[in-house]
Amino acid sequence: MTSSPPTAPTDKTAIRDAATVIVMRNRGGRPSVLMGQRGAKAAFMPNKFVFPGGAVDPGDAQINLARPLPALCAQRLEEDATPGIARALAAAAVRELWEETGLILGQPAPWPGAIPPDWMTFAGTGHRPAADALQFVFRAITPPGRPRRFDARFFLLEAEALASDPDDFTHATDELSHLQWIALEEVRNFDLPFITEVVLAEVAARAHQTTPPESVPFFRNDDEDSLFLRLRGQG
Repeated sequence: MTSSPPTAPTDKTAIRDAATVIVMRNRGGRPSVLMGQRGAKAAFMPNKFVFPGGAVDPGDAQINLARPLPALCAQRLEEDATPGIARALAAAAVRELWEETGLILGQPAPWPGAIPPDWMTFAGTGHRPAADALQFVFRAITPPGRPRRFDARFFLLEAEALASDPDDFTHATDELSHLQWIALEEVRNFDLPFITEVVLAEVAARAHQTTPPESVPFFRNDDEDSLFLRLRGQG
């Protein structure tokens, strides 16, 4: 009796929806982006310089945005995704930007109803989150075999849209250190994750363009195959 060849193990790590914000300034001159360094003991991408961002929290889907995402961005976010995910991703982008940098993307306004615990400090600034300045530019799923996996959506944001001083990081948590504005022409001198380098190439190509891209790149890494797709939406 012959034995069957062993079956390759399947990656069972849960994939979490996540939002990342690429804040850019001096877009018309010498563009720079805001980045920080992850801690040496971080379970995911230790020591790497990254953009602010993180996983969607359950309460993000219930957030009433002061201004919604552009319609085309929302359509592309929901292509090959959970229906209704666009608002949660936009809210997560605003929340993670606030938590990791102390920067405010929002509109001065009172909050309607109860405030989720994760949003208490943001609400304390007197703002409600606004998503109309976010531009969806990239999507990538963490490859199998990593300790944590994310279905990350990358948003481009012009610093002029912020409701706070882009150099004031006093309200940031300690999730990222060495927060700084880095010129696009110098950013590859830093220790970057591979996917961040890929996204930066896309951002650099669009640094002086303000209109949405014709389509959004999507690296879909699943347990069987890695595919490069394009998200176009219905617009």
